[in-house]
Amino acid sequence: MKLEDQLRRAEQKYDELTQRLQDGQVVSDPDRFAALMKEYKKLTPIIEVYRSYISCRNALSEAEELLADPDTDAELREMAQSERLSQSEQCAALEDKLQRMLLPEDEADQRNVIVEIRSGAGGEEAALFAHSLHRMYSMYAERQGWQQTILNHSETELGGTKEIIFSLSGDRVYAKMKFESGVHRVQRVPETESQGRIHTSTVTVAVLQEVEDVELELNPKDLRIDTFRSSGAGGQHINKTS
Repeated sequence: MKLEDQLRRAEQKYDELTQRLQDGQVVSDPDRFAALMKEYKKLTPIIEVYRSYISCRNALSEAEELLADPDTDAELREMAQSERLSQSEQCAALEDKLQRMLLPEDEADQRNVIVEIRSGAGGEEAALFAHSLHRMYSMYAERQGWQQTILNHSETELGGTKEIIFSLSGDRVYAKMKFESGVHRVQRVPETESQGRIHTSTVTVAVLQEVEDVELELNPKDLRIDTFRSSGAGGQHINKTS
């Protein structure tokens, strides 16, 4: 089945679930409501990305129409070219993300995670971007009902983030965060830029599965303990001859 067909069916199912969850008979049946809500929550992140992808494709189509129109003036044509490049990259990234989201569920999807955010190219502007990313993840985690614990945080003098490491625990954390790993890029005019030039900054994000505790049972019969006695004069003799 093509990706587009899968996504249309998923959106149709999502809309059906939205309606059923508002049905009084479903609401009054806790078990049925819980089962439908679980399915609804599973589809929600996929549909959110899919709708962003549709918006991106529409914006790309509008930019291409402007470029194809011979009456488009030079200034508008330049803006359309920039928009086409930006939207093409964004659409490709969203499509790749959707393909990965539709993969069969991994057992690790239920695990908690440790997230590392490090500023890359761009100096102070990259550090401010890293700070914004962490703030975005924090707000998202709060909406999901996850617990966040800061493990390490290194700031700049202007309030940016050189590096931050934090853990997230809760329901399906790894499933919803695993695709955030990679290099994130932003193009914008920094507040400190007096000439209005656009700067490109990058930030690296790593999402690591939290390793589960493993209990080991050791049978004393399986242990081998060797005891050794040191030889030589020992004591102060060591200091004299060393």
